[in-house]
Amino acid sequence: MKFKMSENSLFALLLRSPWWISFVLVACVALISKALLPSEYFIYGALGGFPIFVVGCIAAWRQLRAPSAAKVQTMLDQAQAMPWAKFSQALTHAWAGQGYGVNAPSKGAVDLRLTQNGQTTLVSAKRWKAATHGVEPLRELYSAMQAENAQGGIYVAGQGTVSESAALFARDHGITILQGPALAVLLLG
Repeated sequence: MKFKMSENSLFALLLRSPWWISFVLVACVALISKALLPSEYFIYGALGGFPIFVVGCIAAWRQLRAPSAAKVQTMLDQAQAMPWAKFSQALTHAWAGQGYGVNAPSKGAVDLRLTQNGQTTLVSAKRWKAATHGVEPLRELYSAMQAENAQGGIYVAGQGTVSESAALFARDHGITILQGPALAVLLLG
């Protein structure tokens, strides 16, 4: 059984926030403990901030390893200039580097098939240069996911905007939309 953290939980918010915010919260917990608790119980109150300290360490580690904004933008610009064959190779190389088995089906809405640990994820990426991404290509990807009994789908939107209806469709049908910095991080990985 795999557990998933709620997007709005304190820990999830702290993981998305700058690392130093967690350490400020730990200091606040310690100061409040010092002010409100008897001195013999201060340590127990201060230890209440330890989980937040751990989250701060994880956030700091992730943020230190993340590529700079300039590097992300350069990668996005390079991806936009690539022809389909080179972009497809870059995606294949990136996912293979993460341990996925990658193959390219010959036709249909699916451009790449990712397999790992018996799980299949289908990728639709040929429209990565489109100015607007609507719901129709997501419907095609979802139909392919059902036909192949795939566990997930990824739609690559390298540039342009994803319509609100497309974003809602993707969320409701287990499709991840890969765009912007997330796409750049994958390609840089």
